[in-house]
Amino acid sequence: WEFRMHYGSLNASFDDHGVLVRIAAEDETCLSYMKMIFAGHIAAHLSTTEGLRWHGDGTDAGTPVFFREITVLSSTKLSPHMQRLRFSGRDLGRFAHGGFHVRLLLPPAGRQAVWPTMGADGLIVWPSGEDALTIRVYTIRALDVAEGWLDIDFVLHPGTETPAATFAQNARVGDIIGMIGPGGGGLPEASNLLLLGDDTALPAIGRMLEELAPSARAEAFIEVDGPRDRVTLAAGENIAVRWLYRHGREAGRAGLLPEALRECARLPCPDDLYVWAGCEFADFREIRRIARKEWGLPRDRHLVTAYWRRGAQGEDGAGEE
Repeated sequence: WEFRMHYGSLNASFDDHGVLVRIAAEDETCLSYMKMIFAGHIAAHLSTTEGLRWHGDGTDAGTPVFFREITVLSSTKLSPHMQRLRFSGRDLGRFAHGGFHVRLLLPPAGRQAVWPTMGADGLIVWPSGEDALTIRVYTIRALDVAEGWLDIDFVLHPGTETPAATFAQNARVGDIIGMIGPGGGGLPEASNLLLLGDDTALPAIGRMLEELAPSARAEAFIEVDGPRDRVTLAAGENIAVRWLYRHGREAGRAGLLPEALRECARLPCPDDLYVWAGCEFADFREIRRIARKEWGLPRDRHLVTAYWRRGAQGEDGAGEE
């Protein structure tokens, strides 16, 4: 049988000795993704990948082809709650396409970093024990492939269980972390955008506004604590930005983003409107409900994502931007 997806194709044949799987893809990254997908299904159904071995391209042991080691070049305080780090890295061209998001790999403080490698079964082998990495999802805010740098903005959360924010606050030139990706979404293909987000979505909204075509238009509602948390964004006759202030209320509980969308929903929905939102889980549920139930937007005209969830940590918290 044969299976095809946008990463490549997979063909499987059966004989007395087992299953022979052939995978074809346009580049090493897509080839690696295809092997990971297949091996992941095997592991899920059989609870093991013992006996699964790949031969051919991309089977050399080493870090994943979609991994980069990146080094801090500079640190800039954008606002009381936002820190921008500029990183250098080799061969960043692949990160200019295929989504805004990356996973940052933070090594334990005071230890030499041990990076993930690819196993013979095609799955990532992650360092464990004292070498275990902290993983968080972030947005590439800006990227210059020719110069070899990228910017990532970090929300500076209160509390002690915020390893990425803590790293950003204390980062020094020359500090090294890892990065894998890219993934997730990018700028929606739409001529009329309604964007909603809190501090965590501000980097993505900022990049979308910069990449917006002159023929398209966008209105953005952005929730932050107060006026000092405003940052410079792209401007133009086709862009409108509305800042919503919590004024000390706890992030994720102010309800300002659903309220803004609810006000918009009192008007007829334009035929070409696309709604994009990134926010805390409770706001995510309400915004999605309004978009689907009150405006009746089909799935191909909205994307609402929970960037984080109150009380959740790590990957379960959907990132820490």
